[in-house]
Amino acid sequence: MDKHNLTVLNEFILMGLTDCHKLQVPLFGLFLIIYMISVAGNLGIIILTKTDSRLRTPMYFFLRHLAITDLSYSTAVGPKMLVNFVVDENKISYYFCVTQLAFFIMFITSELFIVSAMSYDRYVAICNPLFYTVVMSQRTRWVLMVILYLYSTFVSLLVTIKIFNLSFCGNNVITHFYGDTLALLSLVCSNTYEMELIIFILAAFNFISSLLIVLVSYLLVLIAILRMNSAEGRHKAFSTCGSHLTVVVLFYGTLIFMYMQPKSSHSSDTDKVASIFYTLVIPMLNPLIYSLRNKDVKYALHRTLGQLCSVFSQSSLYHSHKSHYGL
Repeated sequence: MDKHNLTVLNEFILMGLTDCHKLQVPLFGLFLIIYMISVAGNLGIIILTKTDSRLRTPMYFFLRHLAITDLSYSTAVGPKMLVNFVVDENKISYYFCVTQLAFFIMFITSELFIVSAMSYDRYVAICNPLFYTVVMSQRTRWVLMVILYLYSTFVSLLVTIKIFNLSFCGNNVITHFYGDTLALLSLVCSNTYEMELIIFILAAFNFISSLLIVLVSYLLVLIAILRMNSAEGRHKAFSTCGSHLTVVVLFYGTLIFMYMQPKSSHSSDTDKVASIFYTLVIPMLNPLIYSLRNKDVKYALHRTLGQLCSVFSQSSLYHSHKSHYGL
């Protein structure tokens, strides 16, 4: 990073969601609740899928990594946004902004391909059930995840380093609640055509390739389901895909609304609302969707809570016996 950036620009000012002071406290309370539910839900999914023997199938392996990415990119943005609701000036240091952007790009890119990997997993489970454990073996799953994370890290570092190697002007006000790429590029003095082209190509490739995997997988799943003779079999197949389809519609629907609408229709406020939805609301909804609609997850949760209650009751009984006998 050049000396101009280091000596002249040490921090940015975030405009935040709103400049209305009356809304700061209510919005802080609302988004604090959303973020806490997101953290609790995603941590719960991570712990359950790691500890419960019934949830060690390929589907729950990908669900665990979906929860990790949800928790990671919401944490990259959420806590700083919450702090900015209660401080007088919404400042973010130069290096914190670099770190925030790098982590956000890495995990949002990872999420795109994890969602598509989950679609492929559903395709194999329904269309090739006899070969499911062979095709989606533990080694295959880990190879997929390693490639996915390495690629996401490459995209993140490429975009972040190139943006922060550009020369920023005197204006350091970001018209967003986090260091978004397009908001940062609007502060750059030099020509941004090359950088905008790189971002467009990467975003288009990531979005189209991952969405194509999702669409092809579910098209083949739909064909396989319609060919089933048993109504019970069709219902079971649809139910195994229901939670993931809900996640797909929410995630890709928000991204399509955000990036595919005409440039003339874009406004700062609608972009902020859409950003809130996919940075905080979707990470909160995903674990709720999977826990409320999935019998295996609900059973694992009840069993874990039952075991915890049993441990606490035994502990309290032990301490009561000790106090009774004066030990």
